[in-house]
Amino acid sequence: MVKKRIALLGATGSIGKSTLQVVREQADRFEIVLATAHCQTEELVRTAEHFSIPTLVFTNEQVKTCHQESPSTSAIYYGEDELIRILKDADYDIVLNAISGSAGLRSTMAILETGKTLALANKESLVMAGHLVKQLQARHGSQIIPVDSEHSALFQAIGQHPFKEIANVHLTASGGAFRTLPLDKFNQITVDQALKHPNWDMGAKVTLDSATMFNKALEVMEAHWLFNLDWSQIKAVIHPQSVIHSMVEFIDGSILAQMSLPDMKLPILYALSYPERYESRLVQTNITDLPALTFEVIEPQRYPLFYLGLEAAKMGGIFPTVINAANEAALQLFLQKKIGFTDISDVVKIATEKAEKIDSPDLDTILTVNELVYQKTLNYKI
Repeated sequence: MVKKRIALLGATGSIGKSTLQVVREQADRFEIVLATAHCQTEELVRTAEHFSIPTLVFTNEQVKTCHQESPSTSAIYYGEDELIRILKDADYDIVLNAISGSAGLRSTMAILETGKTLALANKESLVMAGHLVKQLQARHGSQIIPVDSEHSALFQAIGQHPFKEIANVHLTASGGAFRTLPLDKFNQITVDQALKHPNWDMGAKVTLDSATMFNKALEVMEAHWLFNLDWSQIKAVIHPQSVIHSMVEFIDGSILAQMSLPDMKLPILYALSYPERYESRLVQTNITDLPALTFEVIEPQRYPLFYLGLEAAKMGGIFPTVINAANEAALQLFLQKKIGFTDISDVVKIATEKAEKIDSPDLDTILTVNELVYQKTLNYKI
């Protein structure tokens, strides 16, 4: 059996670690030929030794001076520019882009230019540059397979149905750590409390974005570009149990849902195995053990960032980049305990209101504005 060759970007993050478990179980089908991390040198080196990964890239060039030991079987490179060069030249079948935040955008663009398949876990690529991504896809014939659990669910439920048969899609959200917390207690929320997700094991940024529901606004933007849907067709609903990962409502009134226990290894495996399904024991769902499944509306007072994100999405142009950069910076301020939890949405709103309108920005403009807004927001003073 010929193994599928995988380039894994963000190997030391939560998605990356789940991918390693998938590859370990499916060792006769997959092999990792390239892996990256930002600065976790020792962890990536251990991973390379275990999986015999021939090429490693640390996107943070500064770790070069402090990194001493290298696996004997791996070539090591440093810096984002080197990663972009390797992505354009290396021999692989599929890339899983699990780089967190806006840092994953350049890699997405480089992969699409090769015409190869992209398993996309970096939602910011579509949020910031959806129009450019679609242009590259059309030009080079690249395929994007979504890895986010919600978009994987939509991808599976839509199947071969033409888009004209879709009435609406329904993205589900857990509601995050503070779904039931009284609103008058929000000013007392600590960093430790915000980093405890009720259902998923994720990195800090995604966990915080779940608590504010900003992640769901990003996922609305992602769904718009992935599935060519009008904003009015993309709905979101709180589903506290995180068992139904999303639903597709068809024009005849039928609704198809994808269900499983909340575990990212399942959408990762599907993205890597597509168009086939591989037998796996990593995620097993016993339907008789499931709790009652419930749904709730998304309260504007509890989740103002979700609605701010929707406004930015519909404004389009540079505004999704602006609000995403402001949010990334605001989360850093919160993690550093410079602002409170309720200040996050206020900081993001101020940054978005100050932004100048730019329609159809090119990649350089997107990257420049992203960095400018991020740095300006980091200097925010209460």
